[in-house]
Amino acid sequence: MQAELAQIALADSNIEHNTRRVIETIGQADVEGGTRLVVFPEATLSGFPTRDNIADVAQSLDGAALTAVRDAAKRAGVSVAVGIAEREGARFYNTTVLIDERGEIVLRYRKTHLWASDVGVFTPGDRFETCLWNGVTVGLLICYDIEFPETARAIAALGTDLAIVTNGNMNPFGPVHRRAITARAMENQMFALMANRCGSGDDDLTFPGESALIDPFGEVVASAGSEEIVLTTHIDWMRLEASREHYRYLHDARVPLGLTPVNNADGSRALLIDERRRRID
Repeated sequence: MQAELAQIALADSNIEHNTRRVIETIGQADVEGGTRLVVFPEATLSGFPTRDNIADVAQSLDGAALTAVRDAAKRAGVSVAVGIAEREGARFYNTTVLIDERGEIVLRYRKTHLWASDVGVFTPGDRFETCLWNGVTVGLLICYDIEFPETARAIAALGTDLAIVTNGNMNPFGPVHRRAITARAMENQMFALMANRCGSGDDDLTFPGESALIDPFGEVVASAGSEEIVLTTHIDWMRLEASREHYRYLHDARVPLGLTPVNNADGSRALLIDERRRRID
């Protein structure tokens, strides 16, 4: 399967600019050459909002920006993973959605582990969720999530074959996520696609890029440098089968996650974070 990692520069809190970049990139996807999926960085459409402007920047999932992206995905006939500052009532979430080639939202994930700059801006998500997409089980994670082994283990426990990570990791922490995503893919025997920002942002932040496809053995299949690029990657599903041939970490693990399983009406599955069950020091 062919997928593209859209390592692009974003403008924080500039929805119009970012949405235009996303739509242009979708329109240029090599669908005729086999591209089935385009993955964008964290908070793609909004960039990183602040406590002062989150109410102005955030949109609902049926808002104008995401609707325009869904329409672009449908026109191109390609699936898209894209981030948004999501509004729901009085709360705001750092959200990534997976849009299929018909322009339908087939999976939504709200970042569960908030980085320091997220705190006070976003509400953390309360669940990990997967869906069946083009015959494979897909899970979503966002940036800081992947520094916690339990996040990838949670979606792996739901049968994930492909983890899609929208990333907004900044310098000097670039190498951290390249190491983390490699470990998460290997220890859960799944593919991982990670698209990170590049360029600069507010507060003098710079983003190192380093987007990558990692296979279930922890091998780097394709990787980008620090410049803007749409990186074309190829997923060989035979590697997935090979990684699970002789042993299965999920089968052999003896440490339970302690998350509450949920069966959704549409057939998808979730693991719910119950705050009452968290360990308190």
